[in-house]
Amino acid sequence: MERSKQLKIECKAVLFDMDGVLIDSISHIERSLRRWASKHHLDPARVVDLSHGRNDRDVVKLAAPFLDVEREVRRIQEDEVAEAYRIRSKSGAVELVNSLRSNSWAVVTSGCRAVAEARLRAAGVSAPPVLVSADDVTLGKPAPEGYLSAARQIGVSPDNCVVFEDAPAGVKAARDAGMQVVGVTGTVSREYLFCDHIISDLSEVMAVNTECAIELHFRLVDRPRAVHDHDSAKT
Repeated sequence: MERSKQLKIECKAVLFDMDGVLIDSISHIERSLRRWASKHHLDPARVVDLSHGRNDRDVVKLAAPFLDVEREVRRIQEDEVAEAYRIRSKSGAVELVNSLRSNSWAVVTSGCRAVAEARLRAAGVSAPPVLVSADDVTLGKPAPEGYLSAARQIGVSPDNCVVFEDAPAGVKAARDAGMQVVGVTGTVSREYLFCDHIISDLSEVMAVNTECAIELHFRLVDRPRAVHDHDSAKT
């Protein structure tokens, strides 16, 4: 049986995945990828499944390595930028980021910088002091490079960071970076989010800035632990 409980986590920096955490963009991403997949006679459901937590380049390489990867990535991203005006913020996202001190939070996204900036702007989410996009890393999620880069740019150690993620690939990236991870439901079923704590959206979180730390206060729901191995879950 699920039960609500209260939790407080202290940290020095808060790192957010973007799509599905800060902004309500998953349905738009999926529509764009389905259009692209259908154009190339690919299985749209498989392409969407591959996309969760991954950058466009890795999705194209996995779904259609026989295509010109760079050309297809440009086409996908041009479509995503054109559709960005439709994006809205997720519940609680604007309030939470606005309550954090400058240079104490970052966005780490599998999207390219142009798409990320267009979507955040359309959703009314403040420009992050640190934005790590697919353009800024050699290896995307599930590799930890993006999260480690964000912590380094803010100037805090990984174990002093809390990450909000909605996809298994991102959860693995944050865990492998040595960070605490809070799962956000909605993109995948909660049994695929191998996190100690899971929330429905950021309206369940309140940040309190103290002299030397950030206190994150949560209203959580207990759940039975999943029996899957987190490294073998779909990403």
